[in-house]
Amino acid sequence: MEYSSVLRDVIKVADEASKRVLHIYQSDFKVSYKDDSSPITAADIASHEEIARGLRNISHDIPILSEEGQEIGWEERKHWRRFWLIDPIDGTKDFTQRTGEFTVNIALIEDGEPVMGVVTAPAAKEAYWGVKGQGAHKRDRTGAVHRISVSEPKAVKRVVASKNHLNEETRAYIAALGNHELIQAGSSLKLCRIAEGRADIYPRLGPTSEWDTAAAHAVLAAAGGKVEKLNGEPLLYGKEDILNPHFIAFGRK
Repeated sequence: MEYSSVLRDVIKVADEASKRVLHIYQSDFKVSYKDDSSPITAADIASHEEIARGLRNISHDIPILSEEGQEIGWEERKHWRRFWLIDPIDGTKDFTQRTGEFTVNIALIEDGEPVMGVVTAPAAKEAYWGVKGQGAHKRDRTGAVHRISVSEPKAVKRVVASKNHLNEETRAYIAALGNHELIQAGSSLKLCRIAEGRADIYPRLGPTSEWDTAAAHAVLAAAGGKVEKLNGEPLLYGKEDILNPHFIAFGRK
């Protein structure tokens, strides 16, 4: 697949999903809870439906794995060399708390690697995208598009961390870095902050799922950064266990 040939269409799909999400966000929406006690709203479902329909129109032969989609077992997934991995809304807690720091995420995975990703932040009216070997871009709230890249290393590390999931293990890791500046952000925006040069490192020593990180991982990689497991190996996708191991995202070391 020539990634650049479908990127524009994938961005359009993400934008359409974002419009539906934002409409619900600005309404008096109800919050329900899944079996694992995580929140879900009508916006999650509407975004999933919009993205799934749009991606099938783009490529009917590439399977789709979505947080809000039908559960697909490993016996089927293990044969997927290429698939779409989507999180209709990452940061549902930020959505329900109306912080604005939630995102719509679409990634294309090939052989375990996120090779294309689109991340939109509907409330902020911003979008990020990246394609392997072709760089990363940000569209700001004025509609202007800028190429983005990670920053050169700084003496004082700018560490981005979750507002909702900053556990003791992560606090200890950050403290061990020494002199640092703490930047808090929600959802997959943490990875995007590194991609656009506004942060340097994001340690995630708590649970995430593959769909939480894939799209922004693709943006960060295209911007010159990396996402690695604690042993230094790259974070990969399409595993039997949909949960990610602990990882560190960073720009240039």
